[in-house]
Amino acid sequence: MARPVMGVYQEFLMVLFTIYNLGIGRHTVVSMPVESVRIDGNIILGGLFPVHENGINGCGTFDLGGYQRLEAMVYALEKINNDQELLPGINIGALILDTCSRDTYALEQTMEFVTSTMTRIDLNAFTCPNGSTPDYEPPQPTIGVVGAAGSPVSTMVANILRLFKIPQVSYASTSPELSDKSRYDYFLRVVPPDTYQAQAMLDIVTALGWKYVSTVASAGNYGENGISAFRNLTRFSNDTGLCLAPSEVIPRDANKEFFDKLVVYLLNTEHARGVVTFASETDMRSLFAAVRRANRSDHFIWIGSDDWGTKPNPVEGQETVAEGAITLLPARIPDKGFDEYFTSLTPSNGSSEVWFREFWERTFHCVFDDTNIEGPDRNKLCTGLESISAAKYEQEGKISFVTDAVYSFAHALHTMQADLCNGTSGLCPELLRIDGAQLLDYLKNVSFQGSSGTVRFNKDGDRPGSYQLYQYQRRGSEYRYEPIGTWQDKLRLNWSHVNWGDSRTDGIPMSVCALPCDISKGLKRQKSPADECCWVCSSCEPYQYLVNEWECKNCTEGERPDKNRTGCQEIPVEYLTWDSPWAVPPTLLAVIGIACTTFVIAVFVRYNNTPVIRASGRELCYVLLFGILATYFAVFTLIAKPTTLTCCLRRIMLGLSVVISYSALYTKTNRVYRIFNSGKRSVRRPKYTSPKSQMVICFGLVSVQLVAAALWLAIDPPRPAKTFPFWYQVILECAVTDMSLVLSLVYAMVLIVMCTLYAFKTRKMPENFNEAKFIAFAMYTTCVVWIAFIPIYIGTSSTDYKIQQTLLCLCFIVSATVTLGCIFVPKIYIVLFAPQKNKKPSGTMMMNSRMMRSTCGSIEGKPNGEMKAQNLNAGATPVSNTTSSDFESRTPEEEATRF
Repeated sequence: MARPVMGVYQEFLMVLFTIYNLGIGRHTVVSMPVESVRIDGNIILGGLFPVHENGINGCGTFDLGGYQRLEAMVYALEKINNDQELLPGINIGALILDTCSRDTYALEQTMEFVTSTMTRIDLNAFTCPNGSTPDYEPPQPTIGVVGAAGSPVSTMVANILRLFKIPQVSYASTSPELSDKSRYDYFLRVVPPDTYQAQAMLDIVTALGWKYVSTVASAGNYGENGISAFRNLTRFSNDTGLCLAPSEVIPRDANKEFFDKLVVYLLNTEHARGVVTFASETDMRSLFAAVRRANRSDHFIWIGSDDWGTKPNPVEGQETVAEGAITLLPARIPDKGFDEYFTSLTPSNGSSEVWFREFWERTFHCVFDDTNIEGPDRNKLCTGLESISAAKYEQEGKISFVTDAVYSFAHALHTMQADLCNGTSGLCPELLRIDGAQLLDYLKNVSFQGSSGTVRFNKDGDRPGSYQLYQYQRRGSEYRYEPIGTWQDKLRLNWSHVNWGDSRTDGIPMSVCALPCDISKGLKRQKSPADECCWVCSSCEPYQYLVNEWECKNCTEGERPDKNRTGCQEIPVEYLTWDSPWAVPPTLLAVIGIACTTFVIAVFVRYNNTPVIRASGRELCYVLLFGILATYFAVFTLIAKPTTLTCCLRRIMLGLSVVISYSALYTKTNRVYRIFNSGKRSVRRPKYTSPKSQMVICFGLVSVQLVAAALWLAIDPPRPAKTFPFWYQVILECAVTDMSLVLSLVYAMVLIVMCTLYAFKTRKMPENFNEAKFIAFAMYTTCVVWIAFIPIYIGTSSTDYKIQQTLLCLCFIVSATVTLGCIFVPKIYIVLFAPQKNKKPSGTMMMNSRMMRSTCGSIEGKPNGEMKAQNLNAGATPVSNTTSSDFESRTPEEEATRF
């Protein structure tokens, strides 16, 4: 009945037994055909070490560090077996296999351990084809395994070993995934998991002040889970301000082209020089080679995980690429006893003839067999007399952990021996068949002082985190890993030992995605919404300041950004000042105009009773001169700093000064027109031509402007106001719009038009009354000036305010000057330089009523005879000639009607 039930197992075992080498002998140290090392003993431990690197299609080149670890296990077993107090009477043997840093290959090798364990099945349940019981002496079972190194390998191996209840203690696997006891319940490790290492690496990056780093991981549990832990810690650590580039994963069997592309990707972010790596030593070596091919050996600063540690293999031949790199190793004390043991090895006493010969050839760059070597290397034969200590030997970083892993089994077995064998030495029957679950319980409870410090396991089978930090530095002509600090719960860096090399002497190398923005381009614009550490520097608008690095805000009206663009400051208020180039010319012209007007007034007062002055209508002339003087003074209100007073004066004087001038001119031209126009009908003087009447009319016209100005002041009180034609300019001016200013001059413009009309109508006065011609010329010129001024003034409202105000000043000055020059200069000339013309005429006056009618007729454009006939038909009564005595008796105003 047993055969059917166990048939499947029988077939499976038969295949395994066929494959397995049944001819294994019993001797102390034997090299096996499958390239393994076996050490005989009462109890057998398995060992998994990366003697070779991972190759494209299998095992690659020889791994010097991996072989050191293998010898470390042999060294530890020798010490344990020679220790009379530890496991007395029991020798521990070993079956040590190569994993080639490849999980699938390691799985095949692990079947060696599983096979020995399965032989525990009772062979009485099996029968041979001839009916007999199998005659087979099974190999000693493997009670536990030391290894493996890489987390992907340990993960694969642990999945198999747990099925057969074989405890596993790793000396280098640090993947956080292996802490999951629901999946890896038979796995323990003497190194802390990568969650501690990731925190230590994050603390290093933070201490260096880096803000952006790239991350590279080897495919598998170790690399991907390690980088994942690092990224998660970064994400949930709010005080670091660290950003990470998308993680790059190096696939298994990555070729040279992949690494070249990876380097190009890393170089895309030019200023991100920091690279955090959770990668195998093989991948790091290939990555360094790609960096060297790209001729960027001194660009990157590497933060390496413990798989790199202090191994010489990743950096051999490409030291300049790795210079300045910071690596981590779980805290340990180098085992000096191992140094003595290892340096004493020779090709004749190495643990494995095949592997040790490879080690020797790789270390001393020689060969034992030159039959297949051609060229200059043919004569580099190994003598076996070379010295390891003279070959720049350095103890590999995980040696202490290998010995501690072996010792953890020894201490667990020692406790089991004490408990199960009742204190007797040697291998008691209870230890002949060691239960894996029972051994696991003893392993979890061990505590001893090992080479790397106190060894004990927590509930997850992990060792508390404690790391030593190293930096790969150049010392003279040599490169070496120099200790620079430790990490245990917090980082302790010895900055005096940190050295970045000759090419990196300017302090700590910077690693950022983008350089800080200067003041001129202080605004950061993110390249992508998810990455706040990468930005493009740009400028705020000229009227904006930086609220923070990412946001600009408009300054309030009347303010502008300060020099550093961290806030706003008031814009200096502008107004037309007296020393401005735009104010000096109008001011000088106005002063000259005032002086000239004052001079004219003085001449008029001095020669007030002379015929020319009397005949010019003195009252209106004085009013006109006052208006001209006010016009010149109005220029000063335009240039003065706007205040409530100056704004009030500006509103009043701008319109009033012009209205005063042209009210007087309008009254004068209207009076002349009416006098000469009435002459064609009657010799009787028209009404309202007396000086009093003229003054009343003039002031009546002026009062219209006064009333309008008063209403304007009442409705819209004058006040200075700040205007903002541009964001960077604040102008202080009176609160009057350009259109309001133009409308305030409408009445003055109406008077100008009327004056011009009457000046045109009286253009053909008698030669003796030539003032009409000067008035006409003055009004024509004034009209041209004002017609040109209005569109220019409104059109310049969007330009510089100084130009506009200067134009307004010049317009007033020109208007006043034209009036002063055309009307008063001829009279002043006669009075001062032609006094012979400023005398009373003698004899009979030339103008009688008939001449008046003749003249008026000519004004209307009719011939004298026709006009004369009309007057006679109308019954006009001839009058006698006017004598000089009549001239004497007439008032100056009446005399003006005569000229």
